[in-house]
Amino acid sequence: MNIGEAARVSGVSAKMIRYYEQTGLIPPAERTAAGYRDYSTNDVHMLRFIRRARDLGFSVAEINELLGLWRDRSRQSADVKRIALARIRDLRRKIEEMEQMASALEHLASCCSGDNRPDCPILADLENHDDDDGPKRLRGALN
Repeated sequence: MNIGEAARVSGVSAKMIRYYEQTGLIPPAERTAAGYRDYSTNDVHMLRFIRRARDLGFSVAEINELLGLWRDRSRQSADVKRIALARIRDLRRKIEEMEQMASALEHLASCCSGDNRPDCPILADLENHDDDDGPKRLRGALN
């Protein structure tokens, strides 16, 4: 099947399929006599694997490692679990950071009168932000 059909069936855009080929995440597709990419059902299966891994938040490097383990029938499930647990830790850290950002923004928004006056604590905070004390200020804003 051509790249458009492979994209439709796998749920991965043609642009991303080309990118995955270019970076070596997937092997180059076979070519027709006219030079068009020709994808097999196995290629589509691999693209679906990649799409699902991306949906779960795995990086391209992690997906490459998972693909290697997927292809290796002598793999140890502990290796796969290690990658998944690392992804979970990263996702939980990101969730916590986003919760802190949301709380800080909620605090700032509650301090803003939202009227016709030009004074705005949200803009004042953005203007006075200092990277060195950002985490400290964020914690202070949450109290």
